[in-house]
Amino acid sequence: MERTIRFRRFYCLALLLLFYSTSKAQYVNQWRGPERRGVYHEAHLQNFWPPEGPVLAWANEEIGNGYGSPSFYENKILICGEIDSTAYLFALDEAGKILWKTAFGREWTKSYQGSRMTPTIHEGMIYVSSGMGNLACVELKTGKLSWMVNQNDLHGVFPRYGYSESPLIEGDMVFFMPGGKDTNVVALNRLTGKIIWICKGRGERPGYNSPLLVRYGDRSILVVFSAYSLLGIDAKTGKLLWVHEQVNTPLADRKPGNGDTHSNTVWYEDGVIYYIAGDGNGAVKLALEDKGSSVRQVWRNPTVDNYMGGFIISGEKIYTCSDSRKSLLCLDSKTGNIIDSLKCGTGVVISDGKMLYYYNQKGDIQLINPDKGKMNIISYFRIPKGSKEHFSHPVIERGKLYVRHGKALMDFNIAKAE
Repeated sequence: MERTIRFRRFYCLALLLLFYSTSKAQYVNQWRGPERRGVYHEAHLQNFWPPEGPVLAWANEEIGNGYGSPSFYENKILICGEIDSTAYLFALDEAGKILWKTAFGREWTKSYQGSRMTPTIHEGMIYVSSGMGNLACVELKTGKLSWMVNQNDLHGVFPRYGYSESPLIEGDMVFFMPGGKDTNVVALNRLTGKIIWICKGRGERPGYNSPLLVRYGDRSILVVFSAYSLLGIDAKTGKLLWVHEQVNTPLADRKPGNGDTHSNTVWYEDGVIYYIAGDGNGAVKLALEDKGSSVRQVWRNPTVDNYMGGFIISGEKIYTCSDSRKSLLCLDSKTGNIIDSLKCGTGVVISDGKMLYYYNQKGDIQLINPDKGKMNIISYFRIPKGSKEHFSHPVIERGKLYVRHGKALMDFNIAKAE
């Protein structure tokens, strides 16, 4: 009997630990979720929505101008916005009320005014950047600014529409691309902001890209776009390992705003890197070789143009928007060929692991069933708050769909009723 009781106690403890670790792993604490893929694995979500859409729990319209998405940690929602030319990091509670806000320099106001990035949270600190190239570290608990550097400190070069990078953390390092010839990509100490290494890359300006860390064998590779190059950099040393050039724009035509918009974070799995560039080579599959020191192009589909809508890979299917077709496409990941096309506008795609959520630039959120590559719209609704362009990437977090539209952050309940 005593043995049975001990076993039951052990079993209950194991379940509690499993629940705790799983729930912590589900916290969205950076750009496009835990792996920067835009896939938010959550169960018990609604399979369809009523004609008026899911219930709007709350909306906060005091977060300033911007296009960046929120990130989350425990009971806090973190998001950036611009007010009176100043960049702010806001912390909200679960009801959308502002807990604190912290200024971190000037924000971009020249074109598409407002924030462009998603805060990155790591070990009690928040890492943010502004369109003017300010990279800052803020204490999660208090909102106190710990350190800040800007693109002038790092000899950076502005892209035409401002910096749009969401910081990436690895160990004690935070990575950032100032652009330019001498400090093209840097790794900074995440606690002090001091430079650890510098990579000169190709000496190009930034490409609006949030990097991904690729683990290949015993090597960690930072993969990020500059204006006309996909760069593979040794994350420990800053050594440039390889370059995959965007060959569609001739050298004579390379100027800000022409062929240099690469906003989609790459996707990596099993020794293969996928990327989709609306202003570059299109959809491309690369194979890592020579212990990660080189890449080989497997296929390329130049007709697939997705500037900043992200993409999802599920099994052997790639789901991505096409700006020119104003459609959502399904590609075969083995060949790059288009399998299916759904006329639903240009937009952003995320997933809950089963269904696709598509936020088009007309302001519609569409719930799409990607059944074996054949896509069908199940439900849709129109975003009711905010103004300006519908560019932000939605986020799913604990049964809620969060959508940012200009100054408005909205919380929609998409959990199944109990």
